Amino acid sequence: MLSHRILSTLSLGALLALSACSKAPEPPTAPEQPTTPEQPPTGTPTGGDTTTGNTAGGGACTTDADCVAASCCHATACVPKAQAPKCDGIMCTQECRGGTLDCGGGCLCTSGQCAARFGDQSGPDAPQ
Repeated sequence: MLSHRILSTLSLGALLALSACSKAPEPPTAPEQPTTPEQPPTGTPTGGDTTTGNTAGGGACTTDADCVAASCCHATACVPKAQAPKCDGIMCTQECRGGTLDCGGGCLCTSGQCAARFGDQSGPDAPQ
């Protein structure tokens, strides 16, 4: 009986010693704010011929390669490369939005101005 009592005391002592060595819990921190994609402006893009999907007036250019999307996600206009948005770490949806460069759209230089050529909205991911 004495050996059982000694063994219990030693076990309890070892348990307390080990728990004293554990790291104290860190205080809770505020959750990180998720990065949200830049939302495109609503409404009809201004400038250019909206019936063909080209909008001009985005800035001076000499070739199509001089122009880039004006926003990171679902861009509705194009600007010169010098005015390109910083899109590092931005996540965009993979949907095809009408009136945007999504799904095959792109930027071009027309009459010395950057312009948007809207994508084909008839693909498999196109809105119904």
